[in-house]
Amino acid sequence: MSSPRRPGSQPSRGGRAPWSPRGERGRLPPVSRCVGMVMWGQQPSPAAPGLEDNLCAIAVVGRSCALYPRLPGRDGGGTLPSHDAAQTSAPCGRDAEGRALGSFQLGHQDNIPSCTPVQRALMLLTPSLEKLQAVKCRMLEAMDKGLSRQTHAQATVRMLPTFICSTPDGTEKGDLMVVELCQSHVRTLFVTLLGDGNQSPQLMYKIFDMPADMLQGTGEALFDFIAQCVHKFLEEIGSPQHRLPLGFVFPFSCRQTGLGKAELISWSKGFQCSDVEGKDVVQLLQAAINKLELYHVQVIALLNDTVGTMMASSWGGKPCEIALVTGTGTNSCFMAEAELVEVVEESNGRMCVNSEWGCFGDDGALGDVLTPYDHRVDQESSNPGERRFEKMVGGLYLGEIVRHAVLMLATEQALFVGASTSVLGAKDAFKTQQVLEIMEFGEILQSVAGLLAPECTATLVPSADTNGLGVAMVTAVAQRLLTQRHEVEQLLAPLRLSRADLERVQALMRQEMERGLGRDSNADASVRMLPTYVCNTPDGTERGDFLALDLGGTNFRVLVVRVMQEGIHMASEIYVVPTSVMQGTGEALFDHIVECIMDFQRKQNLMEQVLPLGFTFSFPCQQLGLDKAVLLTWTKGFSASGCVGQDVVQLLRDAAQRKQHVALKVVAVVNDTVGTMMACGYDDPKCEIGLIVGTGTNACYMEERKNVGTVEGDEGRMCINMEWGAFGDNGCLDDIFTTFDRMVDEKTINAGKQRFEKLISGMYLGEIVRHILLAMVDKQLLFRGKPSLKLQTRDIFQTTFLSTIETDGLALQQVQGILRDLELDASFEDSVLVREVCQTVSLRAAQLCAAGLAAVVEKMRENRGLAQLAITVGVDGTLYKMHPHFSQNLQQMLQDLAPNCAVTFLQSEDGSGKGAALVAAVACRETSP
Repeated sequence: MSSPRRPGSQPSRGGRAPWSPRGERGRLPPVSRCVGMVMWGQQPSPAAPGLEDNLCAIAVVGRSCALYPRLPGRDGGGTLPSHDAAQTSAPCGRDAEGRALGSFQLGHQDNIPSCTPVQRALMLLTPSLEKLQAVKCRMLEAMDKGLSRQTHAQATVRMLPTFICSTPDGTEKGDLMVVELCQSHVRTLFVTLLGDGNQSPQLMYKIFDMPADMLQGTGEALFDFIAQCVHKFLEEIGSPQHRLPLGFVFPFSCRQTGLGKAELISWSKGFQCSDVEGKDVVQLLQAAINKLELYHVQVIALLNDTVGTMMASSWGGKPCEIALVTGTGTNSCFMAEAELVEVVEESNGRMCVNSEWGCFGDDGALGDVLTPYDHRVDQESSNPGERRFEKMVGGLYLGEIVRHAVLMLATEQALFVGASTSVLGAKDAFKTQQVLEIMEFGEILQSVAGLLAPECTATLVPSADTNGLGVAMVTAVAQRLLTQRHEVEQLLAPLRLSRADLERVQALMRQEMERGLGRDSNADASVRMLPTYVCNTPDGTERGDFLALDLGGTNFRVLVVRVMQEGIHMASEIYVVPTSVMQGTGEALFDHIVECIMDFQRKQNLMEQVLPLGFTFSFPCQQLGLDKAVLLTWTKGFSASGCVGQDVVQLLRDAAQRKQHVALKVVAVVNDTVGTMMACGYDDPKCEIGLIVGTGTNACYMEERKNVGTVEGDEGRMCINMEWGAFGDNGCLDDIFTTFDRMVDEKTINAGKQRFEKLISGMYLGEIVRHILLAMVDKQLLFRGKPSLKLQTRDIFQTTFLSTIETDGLALQQVQGILRDLELDASFEDSVLVREVCQTVSLRAAQLCAAGLAAVVEKMRENRGLAQLAITVGVDGTLYKMHPHFSQNLQQMLQDLAPNCAVTFLQSEDGSGKGAALVAAVACRETSP
């Protein structure tokens, strides 16, 4: 047992504190044939994305190697040569059929032409590039099998999730501890990170020799010993008593269900402690530590040496995202898109996957690569038939492969003629270390990797400290993410509405609806509940030709809608309203509209017909009858004089008279929400609700006329235009409004108005997200605290970005691309957080919309005295139609809030055109004899 050690100079990538190399997987690199194999499946792909331009760092465990002569056939550009080029240096040339001798493997040696025994042995141990490509493909297939939920249990490459979802970003700081279980000792490490990019970590460590009988003893004794090492180490360094996160290196195969939760699958490397397999080793260690009353020490992360290698190599600049261990054993890990790791529920961001690829080939996938020497080594091992890939690559076996090859050559009198070779009969006569003195490794690995994956550039970064510092970094990252998660949750909590919150919004909406319907309370209601004088929905008997006029902006449409037994057919044309007309006189505006109607009728040969016309007029109006609506104010850039306070239908009729156009019969004026309901009502008679969720939001529904106190009459029903965008303008939703909502509201042209709409509609969601992102930058939670000028620009974060970012299957690199357009240097972790913000804002919008709709359907059910209501909602709007999850979130929450109502949603096609014509059609149906 050594004394606690503090290195004289702080470790950097060039040097670490010295420590025992005994027994850890990953000390001695293999040689020769394994070089072409260790890169199988390691190219960045959708499962293992590289950095920009596919440049990634691979941490390599083991001794750094000198230069090795460039492989034959490797061209200067690093491209994959042809088979001919790759084999020009084959020791025996080609056979009679022109096949390169280097391509012959086990199973083909009978066909190998006459060669010297040495050449034959070399050919057996030299797979062709074609063979290596084939095995690479098999490795990729095995990896996919390991990632799949359906095939994971049968996979030889296990692809185990590690629940490590981030690499160091340089902001980690604080004290933490590492405990590493090795073959013959336990190493403890105390690390202090200063938040300086991890350039100067302060380290102290100590190695505790482990009794030899501990490996075969009880599990309790093993973990008690590890805990005692922790206790002694902390006593000697005088550790403070504040909370101390601990990372645990446990280099055995585990089934991990969380960063700090892992059940041992099986022991290996000579360990066989009782009563541990199938149990959570983190809990076992924490229990042992607690027995010593070290309650401030908390085990928060467990990982193996391979993951530690990757994390230890993530120093400044771009992170290392792949680790490769080629030592006593072999393994790899890499950062994968979390959604590809089907064996866990996590689908956002990325997760490090521990391949455990040593068992690759246990199902026979390497049968055509294995040589007689490999078979002999396998038969003499303690686990024949298992870990076949590791036995071809790991340093534990390479010396034995060489020994069997040399022994066979000596038996054939090809080597050591006349000399005694009895020493070759003894196992372990050749040590891998001795082989390394003859054969080098590094450049061959780099070269063959380039040949097998020419589209990727891999930088090899030898890792000087395999585990200790790597686990410290994992522990530090875990601690950083826990702290960050707490702050994120605090920031987003006001936007995450509970079931109780939504039920209260539903009740408030119902209360405001009742006030809006009351004759005496209507003037003070935030939900105006305007009568539309539309008293019926289509019943399918409507027939005839109808005109529709859709005016809502600088362009307007004229349509002819033919309602026939076999369906509806439409023809339309778009006309422009010049700015001079928009801002001129009312007479000029409506004269222009009538001129366009006449032009359209001439083109459609309708000048001689008098067709009923439905007029969609999308400006604030007070409707006094089905064909009478008084303009309250202009919006959208219109300011034509002499119109405000006038009946817009009469203005249109007056213009027709001036133009002597007698074939114009305006029978109804409607808004787009009512048009949506009517358009869908033609296809589904149960459609009695209209909903718009787009740039703005509104709803309408069929109310019992006796409940509408603002109009005369008690019989039948009437469609009510709720104008629910103004819900909350009286302050009833103040506690739902967040700081971010108020920031958005204050910058609008109608501050304090349309408050419900500003929580839901597409015009505002992007702005809400932008303000949240700015707050996160300010709190150092995003973009390393560095905002861009673009992000500070109002309306720069469009609501369409939410739809794109939340699209299922969208790679994080694509999210990064969107953020890059906003001049934001986003990491993968930043992209995950931006996606979470978008999801939070859009989910709240959908749930609030559902709460409002729940009030509507429940009122309709109660009006009709039904235990269960079956109703259809006609819906339109880009947010509902284009956002990948809005409609689903809306429908799910509506079902929860109104369980006694079976609500079907029917998307509208052209509610403002087709719907207006159908309002006219229904009106004509009602007045027909």
